[in-house]
Amino acid sequence: MLGITRKRCVSLPAEHGHGHFHAVNFDPAAAEPDHYDAVPTAGRAYRIGIGGPVGSGKTALTAALCRALGGELNLAVVTNDIYTTEDADFLRRAGVLDPERIAAVQTGACPHTAIRDDITANLDAVEGLEEKFPGLELVIVESGGDNLTAVFSRGLADSQIFVVDVAGGDKVPRKGGPGVTTADLLVINKTDLAPLVGADLTVMTSDAHHMRGDLPVFTQSLVDTPDAPAVADWVRSLVPVRQG
Repeated sequence: MLGITRKRCVSLPAEHGHGHFHAVNFDPAAAEPDHYDAVPTAGRAYRIGIGGPVGSGKTALTAALCRALGGELNLAVVTNDIYTTEDADFLRRAGVLDPERIAAVQTGACPHTAIRDDITANLDAVEGLEEKFPGLELVIVESGGDNLTAVFSRGLADSQIFVVDVAGGDKVPRKGGPGVTTADLLVINKTDLAPLVGADLTVMTSDAHHMRGDLPVFTQSLVDTPDAPAVADWVRSLVPVRQG
């Protein structure tokens, strides 16, 4: 069998109170392997990765976190785009941080390559910011837009936020994938658009909780809460308190 190992896939019925079941078939162990070991956080900035599909609101969430946390934490941002520096330029124009605190990585390939498979460029960018800004406490690494399988290597991100939005349809959480099922936090974004696109937010959140078990799920609209208070509090709870 050419050394192929068969992995067990669990099928779980999910009922949402809207008249039908959804079969969930996803095996987290079947995801692409992480080639890097997690790095101890002591003595360096805590790193949070933000991933999700194109247009889900990753850059807007990054900007919101910079507004909410920039006055209390020594932080910086690394953005990823395939061929441009569009996301970094957006953050600089928005004035959410000193422009020098925003570094851009051009991946030149699928975004998941630079956040999971070969994280060298992102690590170089993070380390460059740490050298430039001694005492850096938090670095947010924003992935380029990718699919539901795109997750950060634990060698790059200590914690991961995965962002989906209601415009993708309320089916997105039950489609699963490592981004939805294994990220430390799932954010369902743009909830203000749900009535306009015919998305059932109750179904969406119920499916998300079903797929994720005890892992947290937040819903938000950055139109209604521009500083993303729930996500900002979650980030605060993770960043180690520096002594002295």
